[in-house]
Formats: sequence, structure tokens, C-alpha cells
Amino acid sequence: MNTTRLPSMWEIMIVLALFLAVVISFATVFDLPIQLALFISWFIVMALGVRLGYTYNHLQGAITRGISNGLEAILILLAVGTLIGTWIAGGVVPSLIYFGLEFINPTFFLLATLIICSITSISTGTSWGTVGTAGIAMMGIGQGLGMPLPLVAGAVISGAYFGDKLSPLSDSTILSASMARVNVIDHVKAMLVLDIPAYLITAVLFTVTGFMYGGKDFDAGRVEELKSSLLDTFHISGWMLIPALAVIVLLALKKPSLPAIAIGSLLGIIWAVVFQHMDVASAFNTAYEGFKINTDNTFLSELLNRGGILSMVGSIIVIIFGLGFGGLLDELGVLEVLLSKFEKILVNSGNVTASTIFVGLLGNIFGCAMYVSLILTPKIMEKSYDKLRIQRLVLARNSEVGGTLTSGMVPWTDNGVFLATTLGISTFAYLPFMWLSFVSIILAIIYGYTGKFIWYVKEEKQRSAIAK
Repeated sequence: MNTTRLPSMWEIMIVLALFLAVVISFATVFDLPIQLALFISWFIVMALGVRLGYTYNHLQGAITRGISNGLEAILILLAVGTLIGTWIAGGVVPSLIYFGLEFINPTFFLLATLIICSITSISTGTSWGTVGTAGIAMMGIGQGLGMPLPLVAGAVISGAYFGDKLSPLSDSTILSASMARVNVIDHVKAMLVLDIPAYLITAVLFTVTGFMYGGKDFDAGRVEELKSSLLDTFHISGWMLIPALAVIVLLALKKPSLPAIAIGSLLGIIWAVVFQHMDVASAFNTAYEGFKINTDNTFLSELLNRGGILSMVGSIIVIIFGLGFGGLLDELGVLEVLLSKFEKILVNSGNVTASTIFVGLLGNIFGCAMYVSLILTPKIMEKSYDKLRIQRLVLARNSEVGGTLTSGMVPWTDNGVFLATTLGISTFAYLPFMWLSFVSIILAIIYGYTGKFIWYVKEEKQRSAIAK
């Protein structure tokens, strides 16, 4: 029988340094796919596993277990791909863009983007679905209004993440609560004391920025040209928004995300046939290959030629390789060893909060997926919270801040790849404008060190929580 051991710090440092060297060099020096870098990184970690006494079959099992943790995300991503393609074909997204250009004031556009994406995300429980539908529409409107697109992307992402963290329908919200072993609704209530102030500050920042940029590069002629192109290409009317409303209602009624999104895609196909006069086969094909059109307006063509299952293949491969990589790290105890070096300083709520957020970020950097971070962070940090008798609600909240809100900051995570691909803006371009994420992180750390909204449990309740 093989005996195994935990890795030493120098072994971990070598492996993680090699991982970062491969990923960064592939992305910036050799211009090679990040997916290939992640696949190669499997074998770097597996070499460490063999050195620690693990067999190949055991390590392969760790990979498959890691991947299985994120299969739901893969299924939802496929469904979102069909939704984007069919909603463009059915005139849903074009109508949203048209009405936005018609009614939204350039000065308040960034604030409107934040609010619209927040409402959509809260209603649907999916940041990806929000970015892929309302987000694309707001990017189109922003381009028409002459707004800097990385700034618009920051408002889209901030709104999408705000709703995703507060919706009881969100998979990340449910996962954070379940991993910390707290009630989902209680977790949402605990998030409110952080998210509402963070949201208000973010809203002020985007409002002030809107006054700085709104109308600065506004070209009324260009807006009219874009609106005219939309009218020439699609049937635009309020009826086109029914598929979007149907999905929002289904998800608000707590129906499962996958069939709800699938129904929305089917409605998009029906709308494409009935209102946009596409033939049935072509309308169905937009769910797989995405929407394809050539217009005299180059920007409109670039904006609307997207969607479909095929457009998500690259993101899905990143998720699969990232989840497998995270599974290996979890099996070998890499993050646990790293945290053990900081145990001596985990003596107060401030240090524990900062460490939880940092572990969440590491989970995204080295696990390559939000799911990996949200699974590993509570598991690694729970003992520190129990020792200090801090309620698990605080653990769940901090895990969301560290896991969910930092995922889009890392170019090779599932969120990073999806956001960059869908919005057409590189991770490092939109990163400085992820203001909700930065404000939430700062507030969470302030809460930790001041003791504000840090709740403690009685000793007998703590013993019961540990026993579970």
C-alpha cells in the first residue's frame, strides 16, 4: 500500500511558479491558447502527486472528481450560448439595443447599465445569462453613445455580479451557503449588509463617471445610423421582449435554470421564424452555430455575429481543464499547506476575513474556476471561524467576496474567459472598472477589522456546528 504525504512549501512554490510561467507565457509571449497551458499544467501537478506517493489512477480520479463539481456550470454555459444566438436571431437583443439608444441619456448611461444588469441578474440568478443578453445590449448602446467600452463592461459586470450574489436562484449563492452549511436565505440576508453599501458607492462612482464621459463623444448621426441599420435588419417592437420576460418570470418562480433558459431559447427560435421571417432550419441553427449576418454597419455586424453552443466551446474547455487542475490541488492539499503557514496570524476576525478573500483569489488563480474557489475556500477556512466562534454566515459571505467577485479578474478562469469572449473586451481592459468587486472587498476587510457585522455564536451552538 502506497503512503502519501503533504507537499512541502518549496515543492508547492516550484509547482505554482511553473504553472504561472506556463499560463502567462502562453497568453502573452507565444500567443497560444490558454486551454493548452491548463492541460499541460495537469501534468506538472501530477508529477508532484507521484513524488508525494500517489498513483496515476488516484490522480486521474482527482481530476474527474474536480470536473464533476462544475458540470452544472458547463450545462448552463451551453444553454446560455443557445440563448444568445436565438435571442439575437429573434430580435430580442436588437430590440433592447434599439430602445436603449432611443431612450437612455448618455449622461446616465453607466448608472442605467448597472441598474438594468442588476435587475436582470437578481431576477434570473445568473450573471452569465445577464452578461450574454442585457450585457451585450448595453455594450451595443454604449458603443453607439460613444462611451469607452471597458468602462461599460465594468458597469455590466458590476451589475451582473451584484444580482448574482443576492439571488437565491444563483448557483454561486447556493454553493457558498451549502459549503458553509448555512441556510441560503440567511446567507442572502447576511450579504445585504455588505452589498447594499457597496452597491450605493459603486452607483455613485458610475454616476460621477457618467457625467464626465456622457455626451463627450456622443455622435447623434452615428446613433441614428445604428438605429436605422437595426430597423432595416430586424423587426423591432416591444413584442420582441416577451422571451426575456418569460425567462425572468420562470426563474423568479424558482424554476430550474437549465430548462428555463432552454425555454427562452425556444421562444427566440419561434420569434425568429414568426417575426424575423427566418426559415425554421436556420432559426434552429442559431442555437448551435450562433447568429450570422453581414450589414453595411461594421460595428453592428461585429456586435450581433455571436452566440450558439459553438461559441462556448473554448470557455467549456477552460472550465474542464481548470476544474481538473483544481481537483488535483485539492487532493494534494496544496492550499491547506499554504494556509497552515498563516495559522498563527488567524487570531482575529480581520485577519480571518482578509485570509478568506485571499484564499478565494488563490482558488481562482490556481483552480481556474469560480466553482473550485467556492468549494475549497469554506472547506479550508471553516476551522479558523469555528475557533474564533464566528458564525458560518460570515464565512459564506467572505467566501462569496473572495470567490465570486474575483473570478472575473483572472484571465484564465471560467468567468474571465466568458466575460472577455462575450463582451469582446480583454480581462485586463475591464479589470480596473470592476468597481463593485473592489468596493466589496474593501468593505469586507473593514468589517473584519472593525468587528462591524461580524456575528458570533454561543459556545454550545459552536460545538454543535463543529460536530456537523
